[in-house]
Formats: sequence, structure tokens, C-alpha cells
Amino acid sequence: MQKVSFKNRNWDVAGHLYFPENYDNTKKYPAIVCVHPGSSVKEQTVSLYANQLAKNGFITLTFDASFQGESGGEPRFLEDPTTRVEDIRCAVDYLTTLNFVDNDRIGAMGVCAGGGYAANASITEKRIKAIATVVGTNASRAFREANPMETLKAVAQQRTAEANGAEKQINNWIPNSAGEAKQIGLEEMDLLEAIDYYRTPRGEHPNSCNKLLFTSMSNLIMFDAFHLAEYFLTQPLLIIVGDKVGGFGSYRDGFDLYNKAASDNKKIYIVKGASHYDLYDRPEAIREALEQITPFFKENL
Repeated sequence: MQKVSFKNRNWDVAGHLYFPENYDNTKKYPAIVCVHPGSSVKEQTVSLYANQLAKNGFITLTFDASFQGESGGEPRFLEDPTTRVEDIRCAVDYLTTLNFVDNDRIGAMGVCAGGGYAANASITEKRIKAIATVVGTNASRAFREANPMETLKAVAQQRTAEANGAEKQINNWIPNSAGEAKQIGLEEMDLLEAIDYYRTPRGEHPNSCNKLLFTSMSNLIMFDAFHLAEYFLTQPLLIIVGDKVGGFGSYRDGFDLYNKAASDNKKIYIVKGASHYDLYDRPEAIREALEQITPFFKENL
């Protein structure tokens, strides 16, 4: 693995580039852009997929979203779906500059919100030749279902306050502990598993600091990751979901994307007994997912 960076507008996006075993710089390899979930960073779940795909002959690229982790951009902790999608396009730009990457064999995969962003990028980015999502979510759908009008009004008030000198409002993505969640009546399975993954030694990383710029919420509410997929998402598509269905909605979103996508080469695969977060880091769940993802990319890149 090698640390790299590339530009999105005028800031640097920090990435990790993974190389196949027995890498030969005189050859050209297929490449895959690997996109992390919301609140996550490149060192977490997406790195597990990138590393294994590299071992199977692909150049893989992970990166921190703009405004987050080691990447540049202001304001910090902004989750802007449009910029997240542009990050993916810029990652493809970067891969095309590498003489060991075959520009006609570039794919994209993403986990959770990263899967939704990868699908959205592929709707217009035809340099992406195949897409795989792992518990991919249309993150905006989830936010639209949680008092969106009240949230939009609160964002409006906060923007006015900040324009007049107030400090930026930074919220947590999730409670910092299961105990904190239960104290406020939040005991949904996916949320508790998110806390177990992100806020304990299981999956925590210092750059994944559980901070979200509150005014991001208006962007999240209005963005539809699958908009126009029924017309323009024509590339081969593989969707991985688990059958332990939780509140974050990746099972529902997986079937929504499958039904909408215009691709005539699409498949949805259900990992039996797996929850949303099992597919983040549980070895047996990741192994089963990769048994589908690896041949899919070998066949379509």
C-alpha cells in the first residue's frame, strides 16, 4: 500500500493505493475506486475490501472524503453528497494518470453511503465500467424520513446565526456509547451496531471522529443517490445486502437500486445471517461478499 493524494478543486484528497501481489510496473491492471461510508475514513471497513481485491489482481484506491479525515477542504466535517460524488470522479481522473492502470477497466465499489455515492457517480461517469455496492444506502432517503421539515428549518436558523457570527454547529453522527443511546431511548439494531463498530476498539480510528457539520443536513436531505438510475445506470451492477434487516435501510435500498437500474447485467446477492455491520468487518461475511465481488469485477473489467 502506498499513500497518495489527488486534487478535488483546489484541495488535496488523501488516499491509499493498494497493489496486487507480484505487481509488475510494466503491466496494465484493472483498477477499482473504493468508497467509504458516511462518518468513516479510508482505514476502516473499505480498506478490508480494497486489500483483498488487490490480492486478487486489481489496483485499488481508497480515500478520505473531502472535508474529512486526512483530506483537505473547508469547512471541516461537511458531508456534502455532491462533493462526495465529485471525489469519486477525481479519483478516476487520478487513476487515468497512472501508467500501470488500464483506463478502459476502471470500476467502483462502496460500503453503506459509499455504495450510494458510487452508484450515483456511475450514473454519469462512464469511465466507471462496473459497480459493486456492499450494504449500499441512499443516505438521503434515511434523513428524509426523520422529520425533514423540522431539520430544514433548524438548518436555516443555524445558517443565519453563523452568517451573523455564531460558531458552527458540530453534531455527533451517532451517540458515543450504547449507554448514551439507551438513555435517550435509541435502541435500534443498526444504530447500536454502528456504535459498536465506530466507537469501540472493534473499528474505531482517530480520524473517524464522529463529527458532522449540522448544516450538512440540508444537502443530505435533498440528495437522491439513485436519481435517474432507471435511465443512465447501464453498467454491470452487483448489490450485496445482509438479511438481518435494520433501520438504516440498506436491504430496502439495495432492492430499490436493483429495481431502478437500467443495467441489463445486474445482480443482488443476500448474505444469509448478516447484519449491516457484519458486512463491515466480520471475516465470514466479508469473505462471502468477496466471493461474489471478485469474480464480478474479473468478468466485467
